[in-house]
Amino acid sequence: MDHRATARIAIIGAGPSGLSQMRAFALLESSGQKIPEIVCFEKQNDWGGMWNYTWRTGFDEYGEPVHGSMYRHLWSNAPKECHEFADYSFDHHFSKSIPSFIPREAFRDYILGRAEESNMRRCIQFNTVVSYVEFDREKEIFHVRKKNLTTGKSSIEDFDYVIVAVGHFSMPNVPYVEGIETFPSQVIHSHDFRDARQFAEQSILVIGGSLSAEDIALQTFKFGAKSITISYRTKPIGCKWPSKIEEKPLLTRMEGRSAHFPDGSERNFDSIILCTGYKHHFPFLNDDLRLVTTNCFYPSQLYKGIFFQEQPRLIYLGMQNLYFSLSLFDAQTWYVRDVILGRIPFPNKLQRAEDMLAWKTREEKIEDKLDALDFQTAYLKELTSATDYPLDDLRLSGTAATFKNFLDDKESNIINYRDKQYASSITGTKAVMHPTPWMEVNNYSSVDFL
Repeated sequence: MDHRATARIAIIGAGPSGLSQMRAFALLESSGQKIPEIVCFEKQNDWGGMWNYTWRTGFDEYGEPVHGSMYRHLWSNAPKECHEFADYSFDHHFSKSIPSFIPREAFRDYILGRAEESNMRRCIQFNTVVSYVEFDREKEIFHVRKKNLTTGKSSIEDFDYVIVAVGHFSMPNVPYVEGIETFPSQVIHSHDFRDARQFAEQSILVIGGSLSAEDIALQTFKFGAKSITISYRTKPIGCKWPSKIEEKPLLTRMEGRSAHFPDGSERNFDSIILCTGYKHHFPFLNDDLRLVTTNCFYPSQLYKGIFFQEQPRLIYLGMQNLYFSLSLFDAQTWYVRDVILGRIPFPNKLQRAEDMLAWKTREEKIEDKLDALDFQTAYLKELTSATDYPLDDLRLSGTAATFKNFLDDKESNIINYRDKQYASSITGTKAVMHPTPWMEVNNYSSVDFL
């Protein structure tokens, strides 16, 4: 690696991971240290990435694919205490204790509060999409082609490092179901789900078996769906569902409105929602730079889950299946900063490959959610122990314990788990109880967080 404080760094995306990377460098700059030149390209007109809610689906006003998958009534589906910045607490931001589960507006406000404090907006080119990135082996530099969406003008800039911070929850994975083309009503992917109210009094088929299937089933139940059937591919979610929600193995085919299931049963539905996940999608990267992976806990092409093995000056943030999110982004970005500045020795290709194999071997032993959580906790501990990020082992272990308590609470009662309160491992503050149970909160005007 070429460690230079005078390097030029391109960050693609000003969502949570991109903002974390800018924060890591900004803290050094505020202490008087010289940092590389940072240019962040963001195709939206504001920072926040996935947390920028839009009613649009499909394509935006410039013909670009809509990035966000947020829906109107989304709330955090894990306690905020599991996603707390170690250097910027919820107490600090809100100046009071708030509930453990918060609506998307409050979560976005928290993320952007730290970004504003870092004063890095000056580094961001908004309404600017990166259309192509290639590495010039002769000059040992990246050529980045960008386009200003408001003017339509394209140009090329050169960088020493490229950091991909676009996330992996924006390109829908849409599997084919036999006969689904005969279904006479609405079929949407969770990426395009915006408001559960439109499904009131309907019988809904949710295809999928992970967090989005779980939460969209709850959303449609909360806002008056007549019935919800969750059709899973591998194993049921396994929660104690109310009577209006049931789980069935993956349907075998559709015939008009009728879904046929492996047990021989069939049911008619009014709408189908595909909660079938997302693809890692990087069309702007040259083929030899493009990460190819499934949704896993340790992408096989990334050293430390971050640096592209074949060209380690290409950096990917947040490509893992996530338990931790904001703290994982911080752990990665502080590590990236210190590698670029030469504070952390960077091994040769063979040594990197051995380290990657050790982590992949460990990943293969994951059998359940608790194993996965322990795996990711160990991963964060390795990264944070090498930097000055203030998430020490004690705090991280405390956050992992909170995660496990939360998983138990959710399994016990899927309907009211968002009414529980947890304590922050960063500040020790215990959350307050929200005055209205989550199932009874139907609009945000009654939610005084901001």
